[in-house]
Amino acid sequence: MTALAQLRSALGDVANRALDLALPASCAGCRREGSALCRECAPALDVRLAAVPGVPIGLPADLPAPLIQLEWCAPFTGVTRRALHALKYDGERRLAPPLGAAIARRWARAGSGGDVLVPVPASPDRVRDRGYDQAALLANEAGRRLRVAVRPALERTRATTAQFDLDRAARAANLGGAFRAVERQGDGIAGRWVVLVDDVATTGATLAACAFALLDAGAAAVSAVTVARER
Repeated sequence: MTALAQLRSALGDVANRALDLALPASCAGCRREGSALCRECAPALDVRLAAVPGVPIGLPADLPAPLIQLEWCAPFTGVTRRALHALKYDGERRLAPPLGAAIARRWARAGSGGDVLVPVPASPDRVRDRGYDQAALLANEAGRRLRVAVRPALERTRATTAQFDLDRAARAANLGGAFRAVERQGDGIAGRWVVLVDDVATTGATLAACAFALLDAGAAAVSAVTVARER
């Protein structure tokens, strides 16, 4: 975590907004000063905008069960990778609006529908370290643009090993029982079509684990949309 990220995690929302005003943003793609993602780099988030919905994602099956659809905006490379890294590890929350907007555009073009967006929850330790949950920021931005409600209907029940350190079989085992659906005021998901929102999909194991938890809680169906897909 950078010094700026550590500072941001120690500050409240009001202080962070003041810090954003005091410190000019630099583009995550090209490092040009002026905005968190400049006009020249922003199109990298939309390289799959016109792709046919439901394109196979390189898994043994077309979709990680029990998801009924999985969409993503761009490969996890180049500008998209740098932007997500800055959001997750450098405290650059100003990237949430363009990244969330890309999710909204892709889902509006390729998604079949959905009643509610549910962010994939980060672990409490990571939320505490970063000062925010990046998937929640992305879901809120996408929900506002899609005019779809966002509900924090999932929580992690235990800590898990970082997924990138594990092979496919170990990833599934690592996530078994790691999520559960929670009921908060107005957060009911029974009978509703849920769309999960996350930053990156790799094997889909995390999204599948979340989907099983939501279906166990009575969701009618679960789809997912992410900013990027890692091959």
